[in-house]
Order: sequence, then C-alpha cells, then structure tokens
Amino acid sequence: MYIIDSHCHLNFEGLKERLPEVLSNMEENGVGQALAISVSRQSFAEVSAIAEAHGHIYCTIGVHPDSKEAEEFSIAEMVAAAASPKVVGIGETGLDYYWCKGDLSWQHKRFADHIEAANQIGLPVIVHTRDAAADTLSILKECRVNSGVIHCFSEDIGFARAAMDLGLYISFSGIVTFKNAPLVQEAAKYVPDDRILVETDAPFLAPVPKRGRQNEPAFVRHTAEHIAKLRNQTLEQVAAYTTENFYRLFKKVPDMRAG
Repeated sequence: MYIIDSHCHLNFEGLKERLPEVLSNMEENGVGQALAISVSRQSFAEVSAIAEAHGHIYCTIGVHPDSKEAEEFSIAEMVAAAASPKVVGIGETGLDYYWCKGDLSWQHKRFADHIEAANQIGLPVIVHTRDAAADTLSILKECRVNSGVIHCFSEDIGFARAAMDLGLYISFSGIVTFKNAPLVQEAAKYVPDDRILVETDAPFLAPVPKRGRQNEPAFVRHTAEHIAKLRNQTLEQVAAYTTENFYRLFKKVPDMRAG
C-alpha cells in the first residue's frame, strides 16, 4: 500500500521538533509522500527548507486567511517561488468567516491574488473555507480557477458538487471519522473515485482511533480506512486512487511508488 498525505504542517509545534520520528512513522504506515503547507511568509521559509531536505516532501506557498495583519506575498513573488521544483501548489488560501468578522474585503483580495498566481503558472490552489461556502464558490468562479482542492472538507454534498463543477478535488481529513460529521461522511460516499484526496491537516484533527492525540502524516491511513468502509471499498483501493488523484492534481510531484 502507498498513500499520500495531501495536506500537513510539518513545521508546526509538535511535529518540527520530532521530524525524524514523524518521517519514520510515515514510512512504517505506507505513507510515501506528504505535502507541507505554507500559511505565512515565515512558514513558507520553514516548509520549503523541510522539502528541500527530504526527497519525498513537497510544499506550497501561500498566506492563510485567518489574519488581516499577516504580511502578504505579491502575485509575482508566488509565481517566482513556484519556479522551485519543490513548490507544487499555491495556498493555503481561501475564506474564514469563523475566526474573522467585519469587513473581510481583505480576505477576498488575498484569495483572488492566490488564485491569479496559481492560474498564471498552472498550479493548483489549496482552498480553506469555513462558514463561507457561498462566497468561496463565488470567488473561485469569478476568478476562473484552473485547478485546486477544497482541503479539510467540512461542507455538504451540494458544496462538493459545486466545487467539482468548477474542476476542484475534495480532500477529506480526520473529520470524516468523527461521529458528529454525518454530512461530511455523506459527501465522502458521494464524491467520485477520481476526485478524492486524503489528508491529515496535522498536527490538528487526528482521526479516530487517534482522536485526542497530536495528528501526524502516518495517521492518514486511518482516514483512508474510514472512507473505504463508507464506500464499501478496501483500504488498498482508496490508497491507490487517492494517490493517482494527487499526482494528477499536483503534476510537479514525481511518482515515487516504484522507489
């Protein structure tokens, strides 16, 4: 079995100081590659350094929507950074109306800039959306997003359908294993085999049976196992098609399964 964690934060507290152990646990659990996600200027420097140091880790460039004061990347800076073979996507970006209130035009502008950078260089955009489903879809449509993924999916089938109509993939995290997430579980049964990714969002949202612990990329197999049960498939089937989907979306990442 070979599986990929499509979204994690290896530079965050709890993972970065035990990175050798985290990478070893990945290998032991059949998690062959991971995508380390940027959320700020500082985090981009950190995840790109991790990716450069480890052949099976790749990264993105972007600024999360949860802080108005965060220092921005310009479109040109994101485009230039993506010249690196290790930078394979733009984000994490999007809208967050849970943590942020009031005039959020700055969020909309940041989101649009990330989509523009992704479109210019033909890379996927990694989309965060929380309590902002309608506006997220509206901006993705207005900006004519070329490719991307709704990460850590927490919406319903209707949102999944609308996102896929725009050409996006749907990535499921440990949330899909939670008893209080029936809408996410229904979506996990609905999304076609060729549009699903799996992720941890580590160090957050550890899946059952690891819930309550610090999450890490090795645990993505538990999310895949739960999706397999929901869809009446085997873990090996889910691992195979989510890996194929990852390579199809993140075209710069080499297929390392043979190695």
